Amino acid sequence: MEILTQTSLVVNGKTVTHRQLEALAAVRDTGSQTAAARSLGISVPVLHKYIGNIEDAAGAPVLKATPSGSSLTEEGERIASIADSMTYRGDIEHGFTVCCSPVTEDLMMSAISSARIPGSHIIVSDDEYNIRMMREGRADLAIIDDPLYLFDAEEFVMDEIGYMGMVLVDNGPSFIRYRYGAQRVAFMYMDSEDRKYTIDAETFSLTDLLGSNKSFFIDELMLIRKNLRLKSAIDPGMLRHAVTAIYREETRNIAKVMKAAKSRDIRY
Repeated sequence: MEILTQTSLVVNGKTVTHRQLEALAAVRDTGSQTAAARSLGISVPVLHKYIGNIEDAAGAPVLKATPSGSSLTEEGERIASIADSMTYRGDIEHGFTVCCSPVTEDLMMSAISSARIPGSHIIVSDDEYNIRMMREGRADLAIIDDPLYLFDAEEFVMDEIGYMGMVLVDNGPSFIRYRYGAQRVAFMYMDSEDRKYTIDAETFSLTDLLGSNKSFFIDELMLIRKNLRLKSAIDPGMLRHAVTAIYREETRNIAKVMKAAKSRDIRY
């Protein structure tokens, strides 16, 4: 017998269906309405209809345009976050869940495999979303690349698992911002040096980042894992920062994953 749960919400007295919520989450996760529609196997007009239904219920826009596509407004984030939380709580069972960014994805895949935890899962997103996963009880452990985000996560136990530097590819004052890694640390460095720059684009895609012909920052670990060699305009050690695990309390599974992750000795 298969039993499934599906989430719907009532917003301002109007029902927002499971499928509509899926559309909203897909835009959030892909950063593009076209990509979201493709991931759901629907047409863009149908996705627009679903988003319109949500906006009708919310009485406000739930999407906003970005240089690279679309993202959620504050109202959209609130609806998606509540839906995510309810979906997770409605799951009949779920395994040990770790979230990280693409920067540390290979590291955590190796650590999880080594720890041999049955039914474990890895969620890959940016630091901000991964902290939200922890707050909503949808993850057991998160790996945070940008230490500045730790000021927003003081309710969790923190444990450093390694360090890495950042590479600056300098193609002039126009920058494209990668959505992953210690980007806030990097641009704080630019400000401290009084360097003139503009952030004219943002991307989730490493391919788009590398082919942009704009300046950008990227964590060394990402390049090493992808076997890429890029000339840096600064010593990567100048932007060396901690990679930190956050969790609520240490359990046997947490201890096993932490031991496996630290054994990889990420110090760049």
